[in-house]
Amino acid sequence: MKRDPLSRKGLTRRLPEAWRRPLAVVGAAVALAWLVIALAAPVLAPYDPLAQELPRLAAPGPGHWFGTDQLGRDILSRVIHGARVTIPLTMLLVALSVLVGGLLGACAGYFGRWADETIMRIADLVFAFPTVILAMVVAAALGASLTNAVLAVLVVAWPAYARVTRGLVLGVREREFVLSGRLLGFSAWRSLRVDVLPNVTGPVLVLATLDIGTALLLLSGLSFLGLGAKPPSPEWGAMVAGGVEVFDSWWVATFPGLAILTVVLAFNFLGDTLRDALDPRTARAIKERAL
Repeated sequence: MKRDPLSRKGLTRRLPEAWRRPLAVVGAAVALAWLVIALAAPVLAPYDPLAQELPRLAAPGPGHWFGTDQLGRDILSRVIHGARVTIPLTMLLVALSVLVGGLLGACAGYFGRWADETIMRIADLVFAFPTVILAMVVAAALGASLTNAVLAVLVVAWPAYARVTRGLVLGVREREFVLSGRLLGFSAWRSLRVDVLPNVTGPVLVLATLDIGTALLLLSGLSFLGLGAKPPSPEWGAMVAGGVEVFDSWWVATFPGLAILTVVLAFNFLGDTLRDALDPRTARAIKERAL
């Protein structure tokens, strides 16, 4: 009997071995669920996240599954709407870090000389300070707001991408296909864009996926410290900070904290899976263990 190529088993076998592991499936499912929640928040939230018309500090129950906070706001609605604030800003932050750090690192590795020395010394200067402390200093200097918190985390995040990209470019720029392009008259920028960057995208993409969790923690941490989102914005870090004021009402801080935890774990699982899938040696070892 001929097997249906569109059957569930057929689709599963077409996936790489790294993506069939339980942690990969869980990470993809949780990340996809949070993205859907962020997009459909106005439809999914049962109450207005800013309305203060409900009983204060009501415990979780049928009417309010996550309870209410000290101002009478539904925590489930605020967690759902918080996904529209925290997740897009985190994605934007990581994308900007990849763009800035990747571009500077590629220039440093490809052109060398003064470009390499200047960019890498600036990166070393940023690395000289503890990440959280430097982000706090930058955010405090710029003023408390979500936009400034994103800029503060960007300042401390780009050097990692610059260093990784530089190392990858150094290993590629002397390859035969790059040298052949230069001999054919390609400009340095065209060679960098067409020949070099596509060959260093994989590891940078893995680093970016793994870094989403770190960026979310930093962004939420700044909001927790009062250097990010301002009330009454339903941002997860600020919600956890509000729960500290009413520690006896455990649900106020627990549910936004669990939201942060699940997103961080999901993208860490995805990053590990992506790294295994893009590394030929690791992918081969996973396939051999599965056989």
